[in-house]
Amino acid sequence: MSHVESLDGISVVVPAAGLGVRMGAEEPKQYIQIAGKTILEHTLIKILGLRPKILVLVVSAEDNLFKSIPVVDQCEVVCGGAERIDSVLSGLKDLQSGPNEWVMVHDAVRPCVRIADILSLCGELQDHEVGGLLGIPVTDTVKRVEKGSVIETQDRSQLWLAQTPQLFRHGLLMHALQAAPAGVTDEASAVELLGHRPKMVQGHGDNIKVTTREDLKVASLHLSRERNSQELHSRELQS
Repeated sequence: MSHVESLDGISVVVPAAGLGVRMGAEEPKQYIQIAGKTILEHTLIKILGLRPKILVLVVSAEDNLFKSIPVVDQCEVVCGGAERIDSVLSGLKDLQSGPNEWVMVHDAVRPCVRIADILSLCGELQDHEVGGLLGIPVTDTVKRVEKGSVIETQDRSQLWLAQTPQLFRHGLLMHALQAAPAGVTDEASAVELLGHRPKMVQGHGDNIKVTTREDLKVASLHLSRERNSQELHSRELQS
């Protein structure tokens, strides 16, 4: 694995066109405030701090809230589509990257991703022929349920929970998403359907996707701890 200290040369697409229906909030979940900033702002600040080649933020056509994000002037902003695949494709088309250039896709509502994990992903995949993603091994017992009853216990030894970022070359990812059927929920799944085997790079469980109100509480706790740690480190440097 090569040591990587930034996203130099890597473009990033952040799909943020979701409405957050499951959250039941008045505004889309990416605009909910936690730990002093919107979820989206936390995410963008973290990615921009790693100096990507370009960051494309994909929003819905009806979205005007993104204009209130202080760092949005450091991003390219494009309109997305009805599904995640459509939004990521919009971002890829805006990039106009070469087919072999790396492109990272990261969920707008994963603000707690660790910078070290993003850099680890890039280092692990520098010379990989396909690309890959962050994830964590399943530790709980997994049951298949039908009509409220357990019908099978799954072997969890080879099961992982997929996260983002996911990192693939522009040409492969564009082809995979254009060929993907309805219902594909992440970039790695689309690449798998072409017969490729993305690499899984272990991340951490605190890289949660904020989907429910319970997730808001967990994310707020993680981000507050992160901020406190940064402030403590800053004071130590000044003393």
